[in-house]
Amino acid sequence: MDPSNQISNNKIRQVFMLAIIILMLGLILFNLSDFLPSLLGAITLYIIARSFNFKLIEEKKWKPWLAALVIILAALVIIILPSYFIIDVLVQKIGNAQQYAEQINSSIDKISHYIQSKLDIDILSKENKQKISEFAGKVSTTIVNTTINMVTVIIAMFFILYFMLTKARLFERILMSISPLKRSNGRKIGTKFRKLVIANAVGIPVVALGQALFALIGYLIFEAPSPILLFVLTFIGSMIPIVGAAIVYVPVGLFMLANGNTTGGIGVIAYGMLVVGLVDNVMRFTFLKKLENIHPLNTVFGIILGLKIFGFFGLIFGPILVSITMLLIQIYLDEFSENKENKEEEKPEEPSIELELEI
Repeated sequence: MDPSNQISNNKIRQVFMLAIIILMLGLILFNLSDFLPSLLGAITLYIIARSFNFKLIEEKKWKPWLAALVIILAALVIIILPSYFIIDVLVQKIGNAQQYAEQINSSIDKISHYIQSKLDIDILSKENKQKISEFAGKVSTTIVNTTINMVTVIIAMFFILYFMLTKARLFERILMSISPLKRSNGRKIGTKFRKLVIANAVGIPVVALGQALFALIGYLIFEAPSPILLFVLTFIGSMIPIVGAAIVYVPVGLFMLANGNTTGGIGVIAYGMLVVGLVDNVMRFTFLKKLENIHPLNTVFGIILGLKIFGFFGLIFGPILVSITMLLIQIYLDEFSENKENKEEEKPEEPSIELELEI
């Protein structure tokens, strides 16, 4: 056998060691998968607070542990308390999944009968109404169940974040040293990742909160039932592209019409389409557009994926995961695409300015 065709012992040992490392990492990640939301949450908060953290440590000469504690305290006030309020409202209102499903079914019946009496159109069959009520019951059960591990996830998230903030430079050097990418692509993915995280973790919730606040004004003006619950549901629904807040205020308006509150029902729907819709368009094309232009499909599939994997936090982490996956695919094509290499080799060399002047 030609010695040149043999695999060297060094390469065999290298492949063997890589296989063991990958196997051990897979075993560790599989058994710690419940802490994945905590890790993603810590990374998200680190990216948001990175500049402020370095400013406190390197410019203001604060102790790293003190800067980390201040940032964690700020995160608790700004993020965790509103999240706790949202979850608390949902648990109180829809904690009994069976009762909630019956209420949804009753509301759907009223809306269906109202539309059929006015337009002579049966929009929902009995089977479809039953499926919708069952789905509502499952969603309410899921929301309640995802709150059980909330405390554990939050504690683990801030535990990880503390060490990331106190050893920030070391953390970033380790990431750069283990990255298989070229330095230019490493910087590219770092910049893009930061924009995606801020757009998803800051931009989308801020836009949703703006819509929910204006919607709450409408619910109060037209005396919609349970306006605080509708405010929370509108906030969550506003994060869903295409349908957005309409997934809440349209059924609410129809429910009020079906119960004989014609003025209130028409008012809620009209107010939602005009005012809430205008707020959505203005904020998306100004504030959110400046942060990062995220494709709606990324958000849709990200939310579906995120809710299954991360529960309530999936509204934010799901779109981030999908966006980063698409970004990694683009980086891979940039790093290893044979077509790109062939094009670069076949591309004729353009004459320089100096050559043209000499001619």
